[in-house]
Amino acid sequence: MESVLTQLPALLGVLIGTVGTMVATTVTERARWRRSQTVRWDERRLDAYADFTRAVKEIHLLSLGLLRAHRPGSRAPVLDREEGLSRLAEADVRHTLTWEAVLLLGDATTVRAASTWRSAVRRLEQAARSLPDPPDDLVALVRQADETRDDFYQAARGSLGVRGGSVEQFRRPAEGRVPAARS
Repeated sequence: MESVLTQLPALLGVLIGTVGTMVATTVTERARWRRSQTVRWDERRLDAYADFTRAVKEIHLLSLGLLRAHRPGSRAPVLDREEGLSRLAEADVRHTLTWEAVLLLGDATTVRAASTWRSAVRRLEQAARSLPDPPDDLVALVRQADETRDDFYQAARGSLGVRGGSVEQFRRPAEGRVPAARS
C-alpha cells in the first residue's frame, strides 16, 4: 500500500498531463476546423459576390448601350435595340440566379446594398426598355446606379474582411463640385 501512495503523485501527474493534452488537442482541432470553415465560406461568398457583380454590371452596360443616343458624351458602345433587348433578357436570367447565392451567403448589410444596387440598375434597364421615350432624369439614374455600386463594393469588402483604400469609382460631390458619372 505504501508503494502505491509513493507512486500516487506520479500517477496523478500522468493523468493530469493526459487530460491536458486531450483538452489542448481538442481545442486546437476545433479552432483549425472553424478556420477552415470560415475560409471555405469566404471563398464561396467571394464567388457569389463576383458572379452577382458581373451579372448586374452586364445589365448596366447593356442598358447604357441602348441609351447611348440619349446620353451625349457617353462612351458606351451603341447597341442595336433588338440585339440589346435579347441580351438583356439573357443577362436577367444570369442575374436572377446569382442573386439567390448572394441572398444565401451574404450578410445583412451586403444583401441590402446588393438589393439597392440591383434596384438602381433595374430602373436604368426600364429606361432602356422604354425607348424611344427615355425618362428625363437619365443622368440621375446613371449616377444612382454608380453610387449604389460603390456602396455594394464597400459592403462586400467589409463582409469578406478585405482591407485597403477606397474603391469608389463614382466620386460623390464635395462642396459645390458636381461629379461626372463614369459609366
